[in-house]
Amino acid sequence: MIEQELAAAPETGARPVPAFDSKVDRLRPTYGFDDVSLAPGLETIEPNDVELGQTFCGIELAIPILAAAMDAVVDPGFAGALARLGGLAVLNLEGVQARYEDPGSILERIAGAADEEIQAVLSEAYAVPVREDLVALRIQQIHDAGSKAAVSATPAAARRWGPFCAEHGAELFLVQSQVSSARHLATDYDPLSLDDFTRFMPIPVAVGNTTNAEAAYLLMEQGAAAVFVGVGPGAACTTREVLGIGVPQVTAVADVAAARDSYLRETGRYVPVVADGGMRRGGELAKAIAAGADALMLGSPLARAAEAPGRGVNWGMAAPSPVLPRGTRIKVGIAGSLEKILFGPATVSDGSQNLVGALRQSMAALGARTLRDMQAAELVYAPAIQTEGKSWQGRGR
Repeated sequence: MIEQELAAAPETGARPVPAFDSKVDRLRPTYGFDDVSLAPGLETIEPNDVELGQTFCGIELAIPILAAAMDAVVDPGFAGALARLGGLAVLNLEGVQARYEDPGSILERIAGAADEEIQAVLSEAYAVPVREDLVALRIQQIHDAGSKAAVSATPAAARRWGPFCAEHGAELFLVQSQVSSARHLATDYDPLSLDDFTRFMPIPVAVGNTTNAEAAYLLMEQGAAAVFVGVGPGAACTTREVLGIGVPQVTAVADVAAARDSYLRETGRYVPVVADGGMRRGGELAKAIAAGADALMLGSPLARAAEAPGRGVNWGMAAPSPVLPRGTRIKVGIAGSLEKILFGPATVSDGSQNLVGALRQSMAALGARTLRDMQAAELVYAPAIQTEGKSWQGRGR
């Protein structure tokens, strides 16, 4: 009876219901590493013929690996170890290395703190002011260890530390924040003008992080020497949970890479794209390059190296915030030397060791001789790729 009355309503002169436009109906599909797979093409090549080198912001790299500016990952000694293997480490200028003359005891305390105490321990450790003499010392120590000095600071601190680090010999300055945009508005302070900053700085200025193609294009227009991509994918980052912000990495990298290619066509200047976070295994490194990345910034995978200062743990750069932490301490363990993690030989079958070897093998199987060739590899939507035919894996463990 009710259905009959509703059906008859239009004939009785009832007012028609207007169409509604729901934001949910316009949701854009986005993809992470587990959603896609690499599709083989027509050619394969020998792995030894794969070329992984590049010039990144004026620095020669033999492998496309950057170490994240996290206190559990990078100190001067680690920077030297990674440089000898062909990569580049980025030092956090607002971390413990720039606050303590001997940060070892602080790192030990963070690593050993009970879970219920860790937030208070982190907040206290990072309340000590950053010291100019220590910033200068760490740059010198990185050089003494045999590496170029790449350093990172937040936009609020960049105006102070950028010129200082350039004067003391740093080769690359990274302005890194939770979400980078081409235009930042503030009423309580004078925000950093990236356009002015990049023109004033005598060394390359990279910028991160973003997930948006238009924002990345504008950052390139304002002089960014490289753009870092990734909001919240890192293993020790909780930005997605705390703030609800983020875009899965495959989509984010592909969108920013499209902006890079468009900017190259318009200007003739190539701005490298760095996939920052969310990669744990060799296959994910390969997918990030295929999505369009030129280089890969790793945090937790490298925190597992014996050379890393974190003592088997890692924590996000925003974890020490006394007001709203967007990171946590995680226990990653020590998997072996940095060389083993990057070049093997692997003693596990989960793809977390010999990361560079896996990338090289993947590129060879797809016929990609260079990183640019790999960026042209076909990506397919394949959510079953992790489970198809794998029902016996993990049994008996």
